[in-house]
Amino acid sequence: MTGLRVLFIGGSGVISSACSRLAVERGIELYVLNRGRTQLRPLPREATVLHGDIRDPASAAAALGAREFDAVVDWVAFTPGHVQSDIGLFRGRAGQYVFISSASAYQTPPARQPIVESTPLRNPFLQYSRDKIACEDLLVAAYRNEGFPATIVRPSHTYDRTLIPLDGGWTVISRMRQGRPVVVHGDGTSLWTLTHHADFARGFVPLLGHPRTIGEAFHITSDDVLTWDQIAHTLAAAAGAEADIVHVPSDAIAAADPAWGASLLGDKAHSLIFDNAKLRSVVPGFRPAIPFEQGAREIVSWYDGDPARQATDARIDAVLDKLISTYRP
Repeated sequence: MTGLRVLFIGGSGVISSACSRLAVERGIELYVLNRGRTQLRPLPREATVLHGDIRDPASAAAALGAREFDAVVDWVAFTPGHVQSDIGLFRGRAGQYVFISSASAYQTPPARQPIVESTPLRNPFLQYSRDKIACEDLLVAAYRNEGFPATIVRPSHTYDRTLIPLDGGWTVISRMRQGRPVVVHGDGTSLWTLTHHADFARGFVPLLGHPRTIGEAFHITSDDVLTWDQIAHTLAAAAGAEADIVHVPSDAIAAADPAWGASLLGDKAHSLIFDNAKLRSVVPGFRPAIPFEQGAREIVSWYDGDPARQATDARIDAVLDKLISTYRP
């Protein structure tokens, strides 16, 4: 892997920040194209930052110059237009183009478990997921028609210390510490896979420049599968509190808060378990090492490190109170 020249478009997000760090640790010559506006997750000092806007063709072209890359990863492509622009920009100057899709693109609800890469792609609930599917379709066609060296990667629910997995974020942790009840959708027993971003990076970075990834799709997830009740109790324990859970049907949550409901009906309300055998066929050493108990402690510690991070949402708080008053046994 040493000696690879790799471009990240983005690179300081939840998932990409861990991949940036691991890439330079493994000797990759990393370039990062971004607008230089985020300080939350600083880039590694070994990375070469190219200041430009991928959404502005002239800006991107000026920042990239005549450089060529062994691999290009676009962390911030969300629509077919973004991908079509990338195909034009990197055709003939990248040995591999990696598109970051989403595991929410898989058939929802899934007809069978565990999810494998050949599981059909269909999500009638989330426009975000349908856009990712359309992006994948473009890349598959480009690979078939012209040999464009596309690799598709589908993260599932991947978090770092800044990202609380429960809808409502710190508002929910605050309620737990106050001894107030919180909401978990359904009966709390649906299964969910949470992946620490450092574990994701261990599966992702070895795919860069790997010849057996071209034309292929991979998901990268932990093997750590929990119920939503377990997730709530684990976060409560990390916060030194207890989780007083009220179960509410996902349809009722959707009626009270359409955005929250869409994320449930299009994703979180359905048990999702992943088979990572395909990833391990090309990255045999992939072994997720960070259980959510550790991740939850990292999350709470980060929020406790600065009171300014502990923002609560009065609207969400009111929605929770209303649902709890209706569904509390």
